[in-house]
Formats: sequence, C-alpha cells, structure tokens
Amino acid sequence: MLEEVESWLARRSWSAADRPLDRLLAAKARDPRRGSVSVVLPALNEEATVGEIVTAIRRELMEKVRLVDELVVIDSGSTDATAKVAREAGARVVHRDDILPRIPAVPGKGEVLWRSLLVTGGDIVCFVDADLREFSADFVSGIVGPLLTDPDVRFVKAMYDRPLGDTAGQGGRVTELVARPLLNLHWPQLAGLVQPLGGEYAARRSLLEQLPFPVGYGVELGLLVDALHTVGLDALAQVDVGVRKHRHQDGQALGRMAAAIYRTAQLRLSRGHLVRPSLTQFERGEDGFVPRTHPVDTEERPPMREIEEYVSRRAA
Repeated sequence: MLEEVESWLARRSWSAADRPLDRLLAAKARDPRRGSVSVVLPALNEEATVGEIVTAIRRELMEKVRLVDELVVIDSGSTDATAKVAREAGARVVHRDDILPRIPAVPGKGEVLWRSLLVTGGDIVCFVDADLREFSADFVSGIVGPLLTDPDVRFVKAMYDRPLGDTAGQGGRVTELVARPLLNLHWPQLAGLVQPLGGEYAARRSLLEQLPFPVGYGVELGLLVDALHTVGLDALAQVDVGVRKHRHQDGQALGRMAAAIYRTAQLRLSRGHLVRPSLTQFERGEDGFVPRTHPVDTEERPPMREIEEYVSRRAA
C-alpha cells in the first residue's frame, strides 16, 4: 500500500461513534445553509425492507432530533407495494419516470441516483440502499457526520462487515473479485477503501453535480474514481457503521454486475469503447447448456450541472 494511503487511513477513517449526535447537531446549527441533509433510497421491489429503513430514519433522525431534512424514496418501477409501504412509513415517494421526463429513463441504479439530484434540495446528499435488514440510523448519521464537521471532506463511504448468510466476512464477492483488484492496480490511491462498491455513501451536492453517473451497477465505482480525480484523496473519507445485512444476488447477477463495473473502469482508463459491450452466461436447459447474452450498460448521464432543468431549479 502506498505511504500516502496509509496516512489517509489514519486520518480519514472513523467510527460512527466518533461523532455523537449532539456534536453533529451543533455543527449543523452553526451553518444551517451548508448543513441541510437529504437522504435518498433508490428502490425496486423492496416492500419487505424499505418501510423499516424509512421508519428508523424518520424516528431517529427527523423526529427525535432534526439531523435529516428530507427523506425521499425514488421508485424505479416496482411491481410490488414498495411505494405504498415507503409512503406510509413517512417518506416522500417519487417515481423515476416523473423526474426529468424530457430524457427518457433507462433501467439502472445509477439512473435513479442521478435523477434524485433534481428532486432533493439538501447540501449533503446521502444514498442508502433499500434492501438492508436490521437497519440502524447510524448508517446515515455516521456517513454524514464528517461532512457536517469537517469542511475539507467532500465524499464519505460507509464501511462494514458483510456476512454471507451465517458466514461472517464473505459478502461483497464482486468487491473482492473485481473492484478491489481494479482499484489496487489502476487507482492505488483508493486501495484503502474497505467497501468501494457499498451503496451507503454521502457527498456534498456541489461535488455530485459535477460528476457523470454511470446508469447501472458501475455507479459506485465511477463516482468514487471521478471524485478522486475531481477533489483528491484527502477529500474522501470512510466511516465504520458496523454490519450490513441485505439480500444477496445469485452468481449470474453478480457476473453482470462485475461486467458493468469492469466496463466503468475501462472507460475511465481509456475513455475508449468496448469491442463488444455484452456478457454471455450459460444456463442448463433440457438439451444442455443454453447461452444467454445480456447487454452491459454503456450509457452515462452527464454532470447534473449541465442539465438545464437542474440549473433553473437551483437558480430559483
């Protein structure tokens, strides 16, 4: 590991307990114009978990204390009761397709996160996946904490243990097999990130609106690499929030995720194009193995500050 990264780990890695809520509230009160917090949950068919997450954030960080200013669930086309459950739990629910209708939406998590900037107003934007179980509000307060207390911090990732079923430390398979090798080889300054692909992170709006958003699974790696190049390593940080439990995907879904992440990395290395932006996987059928080919998303959304509707809204 680079000496620079070892130094960064010592200075920019914290625990959620390092910043108690009273300290965060005091920091927010000192500069309310720069301390407003929006929490965004991208959700697709998450009726089983989204309500518990919304309830915890509202109870702990909006009612008991006023740390979070708005809580928005972006529904990206759920066919279950995700929107109803989230709304009843106290979130504002916005459908992906109702945001920026001039640009037709495409499937993908990154698409939803990008569009969320148009329907939120916080100076700090915190993203939380909607499939988490046994959720703790520390996931939110922990990662927005450094942004409230340290003006030099611009982008904060959550770090945590990721069990796979009952086995500790075996989650995050795409992280270990794809993302971590890519980062260590090509962006060694990011080798100290414990969970580079984790879906829980917070950033200043002023940074997010400068960055392009890969529309799919590559969004976390893309934002992280681009944030490094835009503001430098010392503006990045990570906070330990404990244990992350969530729904795990099957091997083929992980393969598609890995391909999208590799594509995102390749684009940032060369700004070139894939020869064949697709991934073929195999399933056993009645007559043997059957190939299934899936497109690897190659589209990215431009920095939000280049979108006329966003500029007009921020100027209003």
